[in-house]
Amino acid sequence: MDEPVDLDLASLHPAVDDPALNSMNFLNEVAQHWPDAVSLAAGRPCEEFFDDDAPRRWLDRFRRHLVEDLGQPPEQARRTLFQYGRTKGVVHQLVARNLAVDEGVHVDPEAVVVTVGCQEAIFLVLRALRAGPRDVLLAVAPTYVGLTGAARLLDLPVRPVAGGLAGVDLADLRDQVRRARAEGLRPRACYVMPDFANPSGASVSLADRRRLLDLAAEEELLLIEDNPYGLFPAGEQGRLPTLKALDTRRRVVYLGSFAKTVLPGARVGYVVADQRVADRDGTVRLLADQLAKIKSMVTVNTSPLAQAIIGGALLEHDCSLVTANVRQRAAYGRNLRHLLAGLARRFPAPSPVGWNAPAGGFFAVVTVPFPVDDALLRRSAERYGVLWTPMAHFYDDGAPVDALRLSVSAVTPDQIDLGLDRLAALVTDELRSASPDPTLVSPGAAP
Repeated sequence: MDEPVDLDLASLHPAVDDPALNSMNFLNEVAQHWPDAVSLAAGRPCEEFFDDDAPRRWLDRFRRHLVEDLGQPPEQARRTLFQYGRTKGVVHQLVARNLAVDEGVHVDPEAVVVTVGCQEAIFLVLRALRAGPRDVLLAVAPTYVGLTGAARLLDLPVRPVAGGLAGVDLADLRDQVRRARAEGLRPRACYVMPDFANPSGASVSLADRRRLLDLAAEEELLLIEDNPYGLFPAGEQGRLPTLKALDTRRRVVYLGSFAKTVLPGARVGYVVADQRVADRDGTVRLLADQLAKIKSMVTVNTSPLAQAIIGGALLEHDCSLVTANVRQRAAYGRNLRHLLAGLARRFPAPSPVGWNAPAGGFFAVVTVPFPVDDALLRRSAERYGVLWTPMAHFYDDGAPVDALRLSVSAVTPDQIDLGLDRLAALVTDELRSASPDPTLVSPGAAP
């Protein structure tokens, strides 16, 4: 006998069954379904750099900071760590120092809200901006699915902006803003990941960053800058300044995460919201203050113990995550170069298979002349032993996308080679089944 049903899905919020939310769970758990497959899907940091002793050391370092640097009596320091804490966070000053040291961004620590991962930061910002049914959000496509899902939960429509090799199509952004306004809508902000974006790997040039800021000022549009991968350029080239570092008109709300640079298990992120907001009585406060009100109703505060671990890591490296991630940057850069060279060997020109060449970060995108969907991914995992991510998950229109994302962050060069051999076998078989003409199949595709 079937179990009795207590609720109908139609009685819940429509976003519960939205493809974006289903995608987030699927992508987060796909490796668990096929643990023996080589995973070129996971966008998580390399576990080689995890140190079992580090969290305790960092916690002790932050406790000493409270007592020796901030002058808290031991009992107060204990309370700071173990009790409910300040809604905006207890490591906000260290976060502000880190931004100054690594990014040249100088903000009032009161403009920083420490969050439960960057995902909460996204949710807080979108909740604050969604004031009514006319409000819409713009986002550079393809888009991180966590942004799309959060917007769905908040009933905030997302309109795509073309990305391409340049990272963002400024003409299309302007067109989208004006088109939305012509329809009686109010575009509140544009979400953009200027450095080695997830999933595309694309970056925005310095010149286009300046143009983007000018456009945002002209159109009175906020930019939501998400920067989880900016510390990981693959070559010797210097890092470009963030949008926030170039922002002189407070157009940028900046999202940060310590998941890739310190410890993902701590689940600590932050948002810098230094925009000035006028209350009804004329009092001017920071947007961060408004976000903190929302946070108090969502998570109350971010775990002080988790914050202390992050704070201790920052203190251990004089608040420079660039310094703390020298080995990680080298490993991720090596892996990305290895992946791109491996693709070139397995799919020599002329080939119907193409790919981009990101300058850093975790991801590259491979295009193929056949449909790429979850069914193909399952076949890839079960028959070929390799995982990757269908790019369709990062678009919002449900249209087929003949491309897949590869990630290099959680694998070794040997695993990359094995995964590419298996991917090449899959691609070769798909090409053969799609076309009886053997000339359309790359002779280098077979492992």
